[in-house]
Amino acid sequence: QVQLVESGGGLVQAGGSLRLSCAASGRTFSSYAMGWFRQAAGKEREFVAGVSRSGGNTNYADSVKGRFTISRDNDKNTVYLQMNSLKPEDTAVYSCAARPTSGLTSAWVPREYHFWGQGTQVTVSS
Repeated sequence: QVQLVESGGGLVQAGGSLRLSCAASGRTFSSYAMGWFRQAAGKEREFVAGVSRSGGNTNYADSVKGRFTISRDNDKNTVYLQMNSLKPEDTAVYSCAARPTSGLTSAWVPREYHFWGQGTQVTVSS
């Protein structure tokens, strides 16, 4: 198992940037593919980005492609989400999650993830 704690959320103007971090416990961090999800008020949780165990492969939701970048540092047990060119539509609670797979198959499916962080609020003003 792994425990996840997100940080870095906050209030930012449209067009601005934020970097979210997700700190993971344990020495088995590299055994998990990682994902970022978000949930806006009144809406379902949706996939944002995923990264493979090694960090060599990534994928993104169409809505954030070209603006967000997911990465990981296995030596620091941390996964990141760099968020650029933020839009009001990006406002949501962002959560990181872990699943024990080597690749990105079904990375967009929330129920495939075994462990979740508590989430961090991102608010983008116009």
